[in-house]
Amino acid sequence: MQTVLVVEDSKFLRANREHILKKAGYLVVTAVDGMEALTVARESLPDLILLDMMLPKLDGPSVLRALKADPATAKIPVVVVTALSQKNEEKLLNDGAAAFLEKGLLLTSDEPLLCALKQVLENRMS
Repeated sequence: MQTVLVVEDSKFLRANREHILKKAGYLVVTAVDGMEALTVARESLPDLILLDMMLPKLDGPSVLRALKADPATAKIPVVVVTALSQKNEEKLLNDGAAAFLEKGLLLTSDEPLLCALKQVLENRMS
């Protein structure tokens, strides 16, 4: 079973994503802020990280850079989730994100999230 770390400060969104992912067959671990995300990522070494950009204690871009700088977590694919516009997509991908999802797309359907995770995980295996 593949493990996904969901990093989201909104209790509602975190619980929603956890439910969707568990229903799809993933093991889910969570973190509520950027500092906790780094700790949980190092401890659990998930197969994929779903990372919100607007986080307390340490923002998403800083978490992404720290994950990619740490040899223990550098190879874990990170799917960035943000309400910010796609103009940030190129910078985030350059910083090491494996994919970019807009929060607005995730409010109406589970499909974009599940498709993105499946594609990123398949790419990691090949």
